[in-house]
Amino acid sequence: MCETHDHQHFDSAGKYPSFEECVAFHGHSCPGLATGYRAALAAMQALGVARPNDEELVTVAETNACGVDAIQLVTGCTAGKGNLIIHDYGKHVFTFYAREKNRAVRILIKNREMPDRAEMDSLRKKVFAGTANETGQKRFSELMAEATKAILSIPRDEMLTITEVAFNPPEKARIFTTVICPDCGEPV
Repeated sequence: MCETHDHQHFDSAGKYPSFEECVAFHGHSCPGLATGYRAALAAMQALGVARPNDEELVTVAETNACGVDAIQLVTGCTAGKGNLIIHDYGKHVFTFYAREKNRAVRILIKNREMPDRAEMDSLRKKVFAGTANETGQKRFSELMAEATKAILSIPRDEMLTITEVAFNPPEKARIFTTVICPDCGEPV
């Protein structure tokens, strides 16, 4: 068992941060965040691990999208600790490695049809370009909420492909003494 910064306990019995806590961390609710949340929970369960205190778990994300924030909160993997590595291939695929168990799982988010995807994609362009009217913005928000709800409730096997894989983990973080660069005078 370990503690997060606000002293909530997360353990292998399945007590992980809620989706609402991920929304608070990320800043908004969206299908991408829900996807990362589901992937992180599935990884923790597949590996049989609790949220670690430090670098016991490593995540490699093949995207830099919203879901990575849920992965950070659920798994405790962060770029600052060196156990969250992002290779932005634009793929919704995540590999999770448990150092103590020497086991890794790769989680692929399956492409699934959403009934209103074309409408949502069309509205997304207008909303992000700032050209959507109030009705379009409202409809986009409704579609995003519906898609998020669907992602949170779809059976895991319909959404995720979980495969055990071989994994060559990165070294644990190394901490160096800061020195002043003789050329520019900046600390390195």
